[in-house]
Amino acid sequence: MLDLNRLERISLTANPIGQKAVAAVLLAPNYDLPPRVKIDIEGFEHVPDEPVIYAMNHTDRYNYWPFQYKLWRRYDRFTSTWVKGKYYENEWMGKFMEMTNNIPTVSRGYLIARDFKAVCDRAPTGEEYRALRTAVDVDAGVKEAPDDMVDPAEIVPRAILERPRNVLGRRYAPGRESYTTYLNDLFRKMMRRFVEINEQAFDKNLDLLVFPQGTRSIRLSRGRIGLSQMALHLKAPVVPVGCSGSDKVYPGNSPVGRPGHIIYRMGEALHYEDMSEFHIGEDFEPFTAEAENKHRDKFQGYVDVVMDRINGLVDPPYRFAEDRASDGVAGSRRFL
Repeated sequence: MLDLNRLERISLTANPIGQKAVAAVLLAPNYDLPPRVKIDIEGFEHVPDEPVIYAMNHTDRYNYWPFQYKLWRRYDRFTSTWVKGKYYENEWMGKFMEMTNNIPTVSRGYLIARDFKAVCDRAPTGEEYRALRTAVDVDAGVKEAPDDMVDPAEIVPRAILERPRNVLGRRYAPGRESYTTYLNDLFRKMMRRFVEINEQAFDKNLDLLVFPQGTRSIRLSRGRIGLSQMALHLKAPVVPVGCSGSDKVYPGNSPVGRPGHIIYRMGEALHYEDMSEFHIGEDFEPFTAEAENKHRDKFQGYVDVVMDRINGLVDPPYRFAEDRASDGVAGSRRFL
């Protein structure tokens, strides 16, 4: 599973042998031999000669593989992709993710769901998850307590709040701290390490690949603020990428693509200087409640610009729905 200890062990490489091996054994035969997958990248001239963050829509489980494959084979560029922590639940899958230079993302939702499953041997119900998530967010200061807020003690198993444990690399001592303090302190520690790994990627001349939507969805949905926090922290160029057709090649869980045509359209790079209206005029620590409370409007404004650019790069079936909502999974199912 993904815990603090595993994050501490992750070390990226400038020459990802794992990515090359997957490309040679699985992707090259699948993409290049009949019946083949046609992959086009348009607009690569917009990519500056420095590490960048690619911001791409996320239509299916594998739509980053053809993109990475073409970037390496045609342009000799390697990427490190933000992937969900749930992919580290299986030990072999976790090793595969590390071998292929991925960066696991952390969220309060993942920590809540994973901790709950470790204690109760099941995922939380929607009601249990919402109660815990609201309590954690209110304690962190990232949202105000709603009028209908439910005390988790009323609905979650007592063990969640009262059992001492060390599930995710940080000990919980109920007699000395609250559950919400435990979760938020763990989140802060893990996010600091997450930022360090992203800094390491740029130091090794790797590009980052981020899905701002946060979960898979055929239709584009509003972006989350993780992308903007990292881009502003690194002062990095962001290249919007619209992916069309990958969901037809990868309609399910199989890593073998069906014959088809995938188009990746790259827009003009958004350099740090281009986004001056969203600059933070002071040092800030990304992914902290303090930064998100104080600068949320700028973070959201930044990612909204990026998502609008992506919307103009995808084919009509992938563009925003009227409400800009995701058609992907929701609740604790996103994390387990």
